[in-house]
Amino acid sequence: QVQLVESGGGLVQTGGSLRLSCASSGRTIGTMAWFRQAPMTEREFVAAITWSMSSTCAESVKGRFTISRDNAKNTVYLQMNSLKPEDTAVYYCAASPLLGLHNTRVQYDSWGQGTQVTVSS
Repeated sequence: QVQLVESGGGLVQTGGSLRLSCASSGRTIGTMAWFRQAPMTEREFVAAITWSMSSTCAESVKGRFTISRDNAKNTVYLQMNSLKPEDTAVYYCAASPLLGLHNTRVQYDSWGQGTQVTVSS
């Protein structure tokens, strides 16, 4: 079992930046990802990164968000720049037992509790 703990959420103005962190413990983790869920919407994929540092992200955040990880610290990060009100959501960290990059929820079996990000206009 993997335990994931997110931090770094908060309130920021449009155009601002935040950096989310996700610390993991438990089994060795391969691919990790960030998802987000706004009220009354489905949880959606944001970005993923493999153990070997290959990464991908959703079109809606491309050029603004960057996923990275520090394997020595078992931590994954999400740097969010040029934030928009539509980025407001609870952001969840997830870990997958599968190799490769994945962008659907069913491919992840461990989830953090979520951290709120609110972007004011």
